[in-house]
Amino acid sequence: MLSSPEIWREFFETYYRDEINKLASRILSGDGKNRSIYVNYLNDLAIYKEGRLGEELVEHPDIVLKHADEGLRLAENIHGVELDGCRTRVVNLPSLKKVLIRDLRSDHIAKFIAIEGIVRKVTEVRPRIVTAVFICGICGKRIEVEQEDVTVKYPYECKACKSKRFILVPEECKSVDSQRIKIQEYPENLRGGEQPQSIDVYLEGDVAGKVNPGDRVIINGIVRAKPRAAGSKKLLHMDIHIEGNSIEVLQQEYEEFEITEEDREEIMRLGEDPELYTKIVKSIAPTIYGYDDIKLAIALQLFGGIPKKLPDGTEIRGDIHILLVGDPGVAKSQLLRYVHRVAPRSVYTTGKGTTTAGLTATAVRDEVDGRWTLEAGALVLADKGIALVDEIDKMRSEDRSALHEAMEQQTVTVAKAGINAILRARCALLGAANPKYGRFDRYLPIAEQIELSPTLLSRFDLIFVMTDDPDEERDAILAKHVLDTHQLGEKLERMKNVATSEYAREALEIEAKRVEPVIDPELLRKYIAYAKRTVFPVLTEEAKERIIEFYLSLRGRVKENSPVPITARQLEALIRLAEASARLRLSDRITVEDVDRVISIVRRSLEQIAVDPETGQIDIDYAYSGTSKSQRDKIVVIKRIVEELEKSTDKGAPEEMILERAEEHGIDREKSREILYKMKQRGELYCPKPNHYRVVHND
Repeated sequence: MLSSPEIWREFFETYYRDEINKLASRILSGDGKNRSIYVNYLNDLAIYKEGRLGEELVEHPDIVLKHADEGLRLAENIHGVELDGCRTRVVNLPSLKKVLIRDLRSDHIAKFIAIEGIVRKVTEVRPRIVTAVFICGICGKRIEVEQEDVTVKYPYECKACKSKRFILVPEECKSVDSQRIKIQEYPENLRGGEQPQSIDVYLEGDVAGKVNPGDRVIINGIVRAKPRAAGSKKLLHMDIHIEGNSIEVLQQEYEEFEITEEDREEIMRLGEDPELYTKIVKSIAPTIYGYDDIKLAIALQLFGGIPKKLPDGTEIRGDIHILLVGDPGVAKSQLLRYVHRVAPRSVYTTGKGTTTAGLTATAVRDEVDGRWTLEAGALVLADKGIALVDEIDKMRSEDRSALHEAMEQQTVTVAKAGINAILRARCALLGAANPKYGRFDRYLPIAEQIELSPTLLSRFDLIFVMTDDPDEERDAILAKHVLDTHQLGEKLERMKNVATSEYAREALEIEAKRVEPVIDPELLRKYIAYAKRTVFPVLTEEAKERIIEFYLSLRGRVKENSPVPITARQLEALIRLAEASARLRLSDRITVEDVDRVISIVRRSLEQIAVDPETGQIDIDYAYSGTSKSQRDKIVVIKRIVEELEKSTDKGAPEEMILERAEEHGIDREKSREILYKMKQRGELYCPKPNHYRVVHND
């Protein structure tokens, strides 16, 4: 074997003299935390002695790392400081030494490897006893015992008096900071139906406490195996874990997408295509007929706006949130599923089976050693990607409340069991909801039809209503599209499973092209990843003027005591969408065309959810709270009528008299009855006796 403390000493003094001097300086200044030297495998170990030392590290890591730590201790430094207890940590292993979690096998046991994944769970950092100190209960002799297992190993007997009674002295024990984390495979690398696999990683020393749930990391370390236990018996089957040597936290977005020069040329060619927007819209769920506006909005969501950090520390999100509300059977879930396939990074969950913990994050007690652990949920795992939440209306209201912070501040705060942590959830949210009465009623406000709070609804940049309206011409096209798709599927299955020449392959390939995406899904994923990684467009002056003009054209209609059609929140949504529109065509400039494109989308969304059916005017309050300006005015009038009438009677204001007075103010009887019922539901009025009303006074 080439490896020895002297060889490692030579290696450190040749390649890492500056780092050793800095380490010695830190120790001299009393910094006891960072006592490690990070050795770059690809840049240095792979070159030194023709790479033999690197190969020996992979094959015999226990011996080689022991030599490395001893060689580090022997290496000279300008301060003449002892480097006892300093650790050698190896990073940047070649891709051949990286192993997928699902590919870990018995061959890898006791080998040095790298695994990559997302941090799912972390325990608290706590000291672990390395060398335990005992005192004999009879003669008081001090005995030291090296510790390796989970439980404390006691001495067999006292050599002086042969006693077997010992007292552990925790304050004299030698201990090291210890943490256990769980690494899970990237969700985007899974094929349909595959469960993500995970592995435990044990971290000790100055690498403990470096990562949070949701972080994407490369762990370099030694694969360890331990027999499973059934009571006091050891089983033949073993569990494996990684003894972590070093951690590389991956900061760069979409790092895992390898884009070759050939891919880049194809991406550039696609970016210059004059039909780009149409092609991308046709590539999103091509088997679903129509909904071009919604597909364009989803395309913009996939590219996203630009997240900004201002000089005063304020952060403005770039992610676009979209909510789809509609009748059963209009392919909402299918759209979500397709986005899950196309998005470079996504997590899919459904509201029915999702709790606060599953959606955001939680603290849970660890099953191995009882420590509290922090576990990431869907939104944290979707960091820098897109979270798809189907049946968002089916979630319990206390679980939905966790979305407020995640959608606007893009963080998830956990304060439980002594753990206080803020996790990043920088993701776009695409939600789907069904109206609670089965079908969407265009004459009722959206807030009444789905059980989402006004504050949550207002956080969505775009809300679309997908209704199933009978239309003979459209229905005929849709029916033909659905039947053609099914027929093609039947023919393909028949040709695959039955030996027949009934259908010509060439003819079927021509048919298949009709429902194939115009842009290959793999190319589209790479295109989105490339755009998000390299394109950061800036507003042109003309685009700024056009946005201001649109905003003022709606706000300018507002006179005293009239509805508010749009707020600054929709203005921010407009900017994010315009940024995404420019990014989609790989442009560094946001032009008037981008602004006009997204104005039409925002206007369509507002016309679907925010038009007061009584006045025909856009009223943003009607969309989010369910009460329009005209309705609020009527409520005020009726409340005043009840207050006046209740003074003249002990039993409250009679309903008939209220309706008559309301008619004098131009409110028809049916509308008045509806308002009385709603006010009673909300607890603003009560009935001391049937058909008599009184105002509830909170004092």
